[in-house]
Amino acid sequence: MSPTLIVALIVFSLIGYIIFTYNSLVQLRNRIREALSGIDVQLKRRIDLIPNLVETVKGYAKHEKEIFEDVTKARSALMGAQSLEEKAKANNMLTDTLKSLFAIAEAYPDLKANENFAQLQRQLEDTEDKIAYARQFYNSNVQAYIDKIQMFPSNILAQTFGFKHEDFFAASEEEKKDVAVKF
Repeated sequence: MSPTLIVALIVFSLIGYIIFTYNSLVQLRNRIREALSGIDVQLKRRIDLIPNLVETVKGYAKHEKEIFEDVTKARSALMGAQSLEEKAKANNMLTDTLKSLFAIAEAYPDLKANENFAQLQRQLEDTEDKIAYARQFYNSNVQAYIDKIQMFPSNILAQTFGFKHEDFFAASEEEKKDVAVKF
C-alpha cells in the first residue's frame, strides 16, 4: 500500500467518525426535545381535565372555595411555565392541590358515586401514569445524551460543536418523602 493511500484512508475514517458522532449527538438532542414534548402533551391533557373535575366537585362541595382557588392558581402556573424547572415546580404544586381536592371528595359519598366524577378521576389517574412514563422516557434520553457528550472522544466533538448539558426532570423533595400508611 502506498503512503498516500494510507493517509487518505485515515483521513476518510476520521471524517466518517466525525460525521457519525455529530449526527448521533444531533439525534440524541432531538430525542430529548421529542421526549419533553411528550411531557408537555400529557401536562396539557391534565390541565384540560381539571376544569371539568373542579366543576363536578363544586356541585357537591360549594363551601370549599379555597381549594378551588388553589387548584385554579396551580393550573394557571403550569400553563404559564416555560422552563423545565418551572414546569416541574408547577406540576408538583398542581399535584398537591389535586390531592387536597380528592381528599375533599372523600367527604362527599354522593360525589364519589357520581359517574362523571369517577370517569374524570380515572382519566386523571391515566394521565398521571402517562406523565410518569413520559418523564422516565425523557430522563432516559437525557442520560444517553449526557453519556455521549461526556465520554471520550465524542466529548471533544460535543464541546467543539456546542452541545450543552441537559437537565433531568426530577422529582420534588415533597415527592421523595416516605408515604405514611395508617390503618
